[in-house]
Amino acid sequence: MIKPYAAGQLLPRYVDDAERRAALLSEAETLPSVLVSSAAAANAVMLGGGYFTPLSGFMNRADALAVAESMHTDAGLFWPAPVLNLLPDAGALQGAERIALRDPNVDGNPVIAVQHVASVDTLSETDMDTICDRVYRTRDAAHPGVAAFRSVGSTAVAGDIEVLNFSYFEQDFPATFRTAVEIRAAIEERGWQRTVAFQTRNPMHRAHEELCKMAMEAVQADGVVIHMLLGKLKAGDIPADVRDAAIRKMVELYFPPNSAMITGYGFDMLYAGPREAVLHAIFRQNMGATHFIIGRDHAGVGDYYGAFDAQTIFDEEVPKGVLDIEIFRADHTAYSKKLGRVVMMRDAPDHAKDDFVLLSGTRVREMLSQGVAPPPEFSRPEVARILMQHYQGAAG
Repeated sequence: MIKPYAAGQLLPRYVDDAERRAALLSEAETLPSVLVSSAAAANAVMLGGGYFTPLSGFMNRADALAVAESMHTDAGLFWPAPVLNLLPDAGALQGAERIALRDPNVDGNPVIAVQHVASVDTLSETDMDTICDRVYRTRDAAHPGVAAFRSVGSTAVAGDIEVLNFSYFEQDFPATFRTAVEIRAAIEERGWQRTVAFQTRNPMHRAHEELCKMAMEAVQADGVVIHMLLGKLKAGDIPADVRDAAIRKMVELYFPPNSAMITGYGFDMLYAGPREAVLHAIFRQNMGATHFIIGRDHAGVGDYYGAFDAQTIFDEEVPKGVLDIEIFRADHTAYSKKLGRVVMMRDAPDHAKDDFVLLSGTRVREMLSQGVAPPPEFSRPEVARILMQHYQGAAG
């Protein structure tokens, strides 16, 4: 089976031993505590689940800037995006060696992790600009990732963490949320030797469905892990529970039995385009996938990134051999009226735009909110019904 990234085994930071976990919860009541940002809580969940292997905690200023500028930590580990615990100020941390991190996304703000305080740094405005310029490729406050990054403070608290729970994800998505440890075990149990991973923050339409099947056929995979993001998104994106229901219905009706595993992970979307695509690849290698689908504008938003920047970064900026996972490069995929099936547009050079069934996201949302199902060439009718119920409910 494919090895975890930069490690012989997964290194989850979740405290699995119940006795040790209880002791840490008791200790946490005596420690200075801070209410962390949603992004930091999600980072804790990802550290806890092994997705961030081989990282053991939050980065300091030097590592964050080195990662932003060169995609390597000071010690030389290749990593595409800073993993930070940013706070508005250091007020509660004076002299503390250990702190309790409280979850902003759960009622009562329970302790999600205990952190060793290795250093407390202040990121200057220049530092913040550098991270925005290199990771997000923009300082534009309209970019949702930049806006989220700049909203939480500039005090970086670095150090290893011990994770005590997985926030709201286990309770809200018990059938879907899985750690990298759990997915790797499930792949092994199924005996899959070649596994494709598909990232989604949206419901899956016909094009996505067929793309998964194309990738499986092309690399002769045993199965696909549909891996949906369950964390915070930008305003207007479809809630995770609706996406989950729609994807489950699609897999139930249109995938061969035992060919698709539906899972999700607790991370807040960065919308960092190419850099986030590389981070997503590391997540998928750590969970045991051998191949990862990256399509047009992967992890992008607006017009901040070129259509295929998230693919070319693997040629231009990812050192050869550093990742074991292979990238399946996808073009825009759509239903061909000429051929009567979904194809990648690059594979149909004799087609004009009108030969495809193409609908903008805005037009699809309008149709769904009006109770009008998109054509079956675009969306499976059973999936469309679930989405129509959501949009009509939201409109009401």
